[in-house]
Amino acid sequence: MHTRSHLAAECPIRSPPCAPVSARCLLMSQDVTPKNYVFLLLDGFSPLGFHCAVETLAHANRYHPDATCYSWKLLHERETHAVGWNGFHVPCDAGLVPLRHDDVLVVVGGERIAEATTVPVINWLRREARRGVTIGAISSAVYTLGKAGLLSEKQVTTHWEYHASLSEMMAQVKLVDNIFTEDGTIFTCAGGAASMDLMLHRIFRDYGEDLAGWVADQMIYTMPRSTEHAQRISVLNKTGIRHLKLAQAVELMEANLEDPISPQEIAAYVELSTRQLERLFARYLSTSPRKYYFQLRLEKARQLLMQTNLPVIDVAIACGFQSPSHFSKSYRAAFGLTPRQESSGSKLPWSGA
Repeated sequence: MHTRSHLAAECPIRSPPCAPVSARCLLMSQDVTPKNYVFLLLDGFSPLGFHCAVETLAHANRYHPDATCYSWKLLHERETHAVGWNGFHVPCDAGLVPLRHDDVLVVVGGERIAEATTVPVINWLRREARRGVTIGAISSAVYTLGKAGLLSEKQVTTHWEYHASLSEMMAQVKLVDNIFTEDGTIFTCAGGAASMDLMLHRIFRDYGEDLAGWVADQMIYTMPRSTEHAQRISVLNKTGIRHLKLAQAVELMEANLEDPISPQEIAAYVELSTRQLERLFARYLSTSPRKYYFQLRLEKARQLLMQTNLPVIDVAIACGFQSPSHFSKSYRAAFGLTPRQESSGSKLPWSGA
């Protein structure tokens, strides 16, 4: 097994600056057995999410010259290499080989995930789950775990771009907007920089605060996030707005896209008059509550049309439109083409699902 994998050759390892004495003594006083991670890279995977995860583990190994905290190997169904969504090739160590009970498996997805979720991959995941292996998913690989039947009643996350389509396709899954989640032996991560947060969390649990903090400092990552953090900067934060009632109104809209509620009901919920709510939206978002809400529903419809094979009528209903003709007309006015034209285009990332 390659403990450093092929990634170690990409940049020289320099001796780290002195780590805190107390933490170093802790590692020296223990007979540290490296915790082994196995990364299954699916074609179309996200190189950013993958490298953020592996680099975090690699920095942990620099903490003490006489202690290796983590080892890893890279797998792909074809055994030789994996290809990222951007054409990036990563050499792999093996194919779908049996794992040890104490291995931690991380499935890394990205685009074209349905094509990469093959029958051999699904069967292998089921077998390893029966062994009791801890299994994680980065980005759209949560779809792969779902296809293997590993997520029933589990709380999971995925990249926000795939959230709407996955929630329609896997109703039995408890999908949240957090950057990462843990539920029993299953953990999931939105990908991107959130992979660093996930691994820092696991380092903290494995070896303590000193090591996790030291690794974060090495990566110039001054504000590591916890599992409670949402994936995206809210519209209110983007605009520098800190108006609680406006934030509550927007959150209420986002939570009720399939069954829209009236501006009057939203105003009552946040304890404002309808006119006060309209003034808030006009002042801070330069639109009305009704128009803002309507755009949220259209944006969800666009995600579903671009990422799934749901019939147009089902998409319309899922986004709160009761009239197909009204939906088609509104969609074309917003995006320049009809829902049917949008649906006939390429599907990302669930093509073939």
